[in-house]
Amino acid sequence: MVQTAPPGRPRSESARAAVLYAVDDLLTEIGYSAMTMKGIAERAGVGRQTVYRWWPTKAHILIEACADDARTELTVTAHKDPVRTITDYLATLGRFLTAEPAGVGYRALLGEAQHDAEVAGLVAAADLLAGPTRVVLEQLRPQLGQLPNDQFAVAELCGPIVLIVLTGGAVPPRAELRDHARRLVTAWS
Repeated sequence: MVQTAPPGRPRSESARAAVLYAVDDLLTEIGYSAMTMKGIAERAGVGRQTVYRWWPTKAHILIEACADDARTELTVTAHKDPVRTITDYLATLGRFLTAEPAGVGYRALLGEAQHDAEVAGLVAAADLLAGPTRVVLEQLRPQLGQLPNDQFAVAELCGPIVLIVLTGGAVPPRAELRDHARRLVTAWS
C-alpha cells in the first residue's frame, strides 16, 4: 500500500527512501513499540513535518516499507517441477519472515494488529504476503489443473510457514518443505 502525498510539494524519492530505511533500522534496533515518528525522522535526516505529511502513523510507514521489500524478496523462479517451485517459495518465505527486516516488520504489524483496529485494517488492506504468493500460484496454474483460484490457495501455500514462525518455531528444513510441497501438488493436480 503506497501512500500518496497531499497536494503541494512533490515527494522527494531520496527522503522517502531514507524514511523507509530508517523504519527498518529502528525496528531491528529498538522494536515497533519503542519506535516514534520523531525518531524515524531523526534517523532519516528529514523533518518531522515531512514524515507526517506523507504518513499519518509509523504503521503506515512500516506497511509501505514491507510492501516494497516483499515484492522483491519473495520472488522465486518458476521451474518445470512445481514441487521445486513451491519448495523454493516456502524456503524464501521462511527466510523473509525470520531474517529480513521487512519480514520482522510484517510480524510486528501482525502483533500490533491484534489490539489496534487501525493497524489491523492497514495490514488487511495491504495483504503483504498474498500478492507475492499469488504470483507463484499463477506460475503454477498451467501445471496444476485443480489449483483453486481463491484466498484459500494463498493460505494453503503460505499459511503453514507463517503459523510456524508466529508461534516461535523454526522454519522446517528443506526436506520437510519439499514434503509439504508434494502434498500441495498432489492436492492441486
